[in-house]
Amino acid sequence: MNKVFIFDISKCCGCYNCQLACKDEHVENDWTPYAKPQPEAGQFWIKIQENVCGTIPKVKMHYIPMLCNHCENAVCMEACPEKAITRREDGLILIEPDKCKGANGCKACITACPYNAVYFNESLGLAQKCTGCAHLLDNGNKLPRCVEVCPTDAITFGEKEKLKEQIKDTVVLQPDSGCSPNVYYKNIPGKFIAGTVYDPVEKEVIIGAKCILYSKGKSVETFTDSYGDFWFNDLEAGTYDVTIQAQGFAKKNFTGLNTAKDINLGDIPLEK
Repeated sequence: MNKVFIFDISKCCGCYNCQLACKDEHVENDWTPYAKPQPEAGQFWIKIQENVCGTIPKVKMHYIPMLCNHCENAVCMEACPEKAITRREDGLILIEPDKCKGANGCKACITACPYNAVYFNESLGLAQKCTGCAHLLDNGNKLPRCVEVCPTDAITFGEKEKLKEQIKDTVVLQPDSGCSPNVYYKNIPGKFIAGTVYDPVEKEVIIGAKCILYSKGKSVETFTDSYGDFWFNDLEAGTYDVTIQAQGFAKKNFTGLNTAKDINLGDIPLEK
């Protein structure tokens, strides 16, 4: 009966509604025994990570919401010497505020969490994090606030078994952590290689130039658009070669392009 979150990154517009709603729900509100008030600043139980990819003018941006992953193998639970961290029947992980002894300088759960999702409240002397709005779920609400306010329906929340078809096409963050997280992501963009092809003599872009991408014995081709631009999107990290050719021009080759980062080849002149 584990509850899970699924984030569709292609739908997330970076409006920050989820982050703001979390603040609205938890700042200055005491939901003991679920959680003490969240500080106004310094904590984001759901946090939008901005990802700026490429370089001007070939730039793309996407947003990834980050929160407690409510892991099936929750290392924070194992790390807590006070047994203050518990898993509910619905799979949500809670830090019981009345049991947490963070004032004594423990912070073991904060150190253990591979997702940096646990915070320390200095004024209250305890560790805090996303509760999945368990206090709302237990009082008739079907959704946490972050899910409820998302204007693009980028967040799905529900029982893992009922959402198993949607989970098939997702990934988790830090899969090698061994934590078995219950927060899933879909449509996270891969890397890209892009550029603009132009005629240096005529000082005009070249439309319809064939651009061929090679990797591991396979090739993919595209053509420059009306702005002379080409894009190879959603690439895996690896090494690629690119050949650009247009009628009346000499071929241009790029070899050993490493997509550990997105690549902007810039303005590419073709010689006649």
